Amino acid sequence: MSPFALTRTLPADATAAALRADVATGLTRTPKELPPKWFYDARGSELFDEITRLPEYYPTRAEREIIIARADEIAAATRARTLVELGSGSSDKTRHLIRALASLDHYVPVDVSESALTGAAGGLLADHPELTVHALVADFQYGLHLPATPAPRLLAFLGGTIGNLRPQERSAFFAAVRAELAPGDALLLGADLVKDERTLVRAYDDAAGVTAAFNKNVLTVINRELEADFDPDDFDHVALWDPRQEWIEMRLRARAALVAKIPALDLAVNFAAGEELRTEISAKFREEGVRAELATAGLETTHWWTDEEGRFALSLSVPAAG
Repeated sequence: MSPFALTRTLPADATAAALRADVATGLTRTPKELPPKWFYDARGSELFDEITRLPEYYPTRAEREIIIARADEIAAATRARTLVELGSGSSDKTRHLIRALASLDHYVPVDVSESALTGAAGGLLADHPELTVHALVADFQYGLHLPATPAPRLLAFLGGTIGNLRPQERSAFFAAVRAELAPGDALLLGADLVKDERTLVRAYDDAAGVTAAFNKNVLTVINRELEADFDPDDFDHVALWDPRQEWIEMRLRARAALVAKIPALDLAVNFAAGEELRTEISAKFREEGVRAELATAGLETTHWWTDEEGRFALSLSVPAAG
């Protein structure tokens, strides 16, 4: 078998169709809202990489710290022959797991970006020529169907991305994961933890303004893909903590009343002065809550690790018996 294969389950026009649908629905509802995946064109990905290196943005460093410290324990607990990574991107942190998993012979990165998948695979195969990489161009939120690979399998969902899903979406996601896991398989989940408001807000509103540029990039994407005329300078970046929901919200706030035209949708969008467009939620978690949500889906949490400062957690879960 070739060391690299790529399967596309996402139709070639699916991304464009989804953007049109999300913009048409999200900008005509009250309050206005867009899903965070539209940040990530090439420029958005560059900006997010820059964010992960900012002093205020702790999640990436904290999660990497845990992975490096616990990789051998994860390997011993799972003895995985296949590593599946959802939203794999550059597969950067996963390299530490791959080195630790002595029994690993298959890696299945799953991402909506074919270029990200092929780029990451090239580097991995250079370092691990014995590894078979089966990349999957797919959106896991619209059905999780994994290729047949050797068991046991370790499914990794890292980066705290689970926080971008609302509770009902998390429930559906965990149920889909459970349906894919056989006895002996496991889920490795990264979750950002509840902490003081100042630390959380600073992580999403850095002094250098990189997160603000990242937030406004969604307008640039809409301009380019849907011929819109948004001026990012007409909006302020807003990050706030919702203590009731225990999540961070990122918003774009109109500085003055304006009308944005989106010719590709034959749509004109009115903003009142001060009106906000929500672009992301990022839920933060407590151990008991994560364990409960996983248990509801039929997953038993067997390990819980945090970084030294208790900012971020990795959990390992397996299909519950019975």
